[in-house]
Amino acid sequence: MTTAYALSDTRVMIARCVRRSLRDPEAFFTALMLPVVLMLLFVYVFGGAMATGSFAGGYADYVVPGLIVLCAGFGAGTTAVAVATDMSSGIVDRFRSMPIRGSAILSGHIAASLARNLLATALVIAVGLGVGWRPSASPAAWAGAAAVIVAFILTMSWLAAAFGLLVRSPEAANAATFVLMFIPYVSTAFVPAATMPAVLRPIAANQPFTAVIETMRGLWMGHTSTGAPVGHEAWLAAAWCAAILTAASAAASWLFRHRTAA
Repeated sequence: MTTAYALSDTRVMIARCVRRSLRDPEAFFTALMLPVVLMLLFVYVFGGAMATGSFAGGYADYVVPGLIVLCAGFGAGTTAVAVATDMSSGIVDRFRSMPIRGSAILSGHIAASLARNLLATALVIAVGLGVGWRPSASPAAWAGAAAVIVAFILTMSWLAAAFGLLVRSPEAANAATFVLMFIPYVSTAFVPAATMPAVLRPIAANQPFTAVIETMRGLWMGHTSTGAPVGHEAWLAAAWCAAILTAASAAASWLFRHRTAA
């Protein structure tokens, strides 16, 4: 019975967060349209001048995984703001007066974030196919890429929730997650690490965003831009996601208990 109550509370909080997203059409459609605008910008405006080194294929084949990661970073900002708004508006105190599990509140935000970002990711993939992206992946490789995307979005969502609980206002939450939107630029998302200045190459080649991007790129296209085997990048991506997810979820849970303690 306890498990049934917990699942019921979580479903209610998920439905609440989804409705809340739909009631803010400006933010919702910005989250959906920004990746499309960036796709068109990078492929048609910048694509002709971008060097992809030894990577075989057009620029659209190269850039789609990077835009998916950038999209997740933008979506994380929305999640952090939503969590900070709840914590500063008094609604959480109202929930605490009801027979609702505290964990369901965070679970609702995480599930809504996952749904929003998966929808945006599907849109990026559809537009990518429209502008010339031609993955050569098998069904198994597509399943692997989907698993990487879900794990990465889940990781970013928990990290954003921790940021939203750490700060004291929605504005501060938005600023705190702003950096997540720019870290992908110092990765292999848009150009290979070898094309960057020497001081940036180690950063671009050895950060979590690059491992996730190269895993998706390798699964979809059959090869990475770094020359490393896909399996090697996949292990790195899994390790990064597991470490960040564990730390972020533990931090978010502790911060939530700390801030809601009587």
